[in-house]
Amino acid sequence: MQFQKISAQIDRNIATIAFRNPNKLNAWDGQMLDELIATLDEISKNDEVRLLILTGEGKAFSVGADMNWFTPDPLTHRFRMQARFAHHFFDTLEELEKPVLAAINGVCVGGGLELALSCDLRVASEQARFGFPEVNAGIIPGSGGCSRLARLVGVGKAKELVLTGELISAAEAESIGLINAVVPGDELMAKTRDYAEKILKRGPLAVGMAKQIINTSLNVDAATGRMLERLGQSVLLSTTDAQEGFEAFRKKRPPKFSGR
Repeated sequence: MQFQKISAQIDRNIATIAFRNPNKLNAWDGQMLDELIATLDEISKNDEVRLLILTGEGKAFSVGADMNWFTPDPLTHRFRMQARFAHHFFDTLEELEKPVLAAINGVCVGGGLELALSCDLRVASEQARFGFPEVNAGIIPGSGGCSRLARLVGVGKAKELVLTGELISAAEAESIGLINAVVPGDELMAKTRDYAEKILKRGPLAVGMAKQIINTSLNVDAATGRMLERLGQSVLLSTTDAQEGFEAFRKKRPPKFSGR
């Protein structure tokens, strides 16, 4: 497929999508979301792709919605439709049974940070800045900025970031658990791929199951979460990958997982 607002490539089981709207700091609009959703659909169906990396071109990861596309009228059906459109993309990222890594190359604010929160791991360059400036415009981060952020960094820090609208450095973002690692800009993709390669060495069925159970357990009580773990484990124990994993452990050799 040919795209205008993103680029997509696959290399050794890793798909990489880059946002390509650098003149607007990779703000997304309907066309970009269309392209992203179409690409995610293809990735979800492609068994050769086991992991996805998201990044941005230029000096920004993303600043969120292009305000020329996103109507400011909160009472219109168009606004609600656009919000559902964005939410669908974020939810699809979170629900994808393949790990999604964000390589945050620069400014990551507003909806761009909400997008990053939908990913499984976040690696940032030292130049990256994070925050939710929406309150400066009299609105809130309404696509996961309030809900996903609190679960990741805790209620206190989430309120501090959202209520003040102030931006924080990559170093501070790492210290509060918002991101997983900070590296010099020229090492960003190498560090992200290092995470990716570690994950690719693990059992793909186990990785996908673990992601789903961790995410789902955030929305259920503790007993239900443990039940999901028992059910997930019972499914995995019946797979060829589990047999291979145990056999490799006994023979002290690296496992060769097939995803079956």
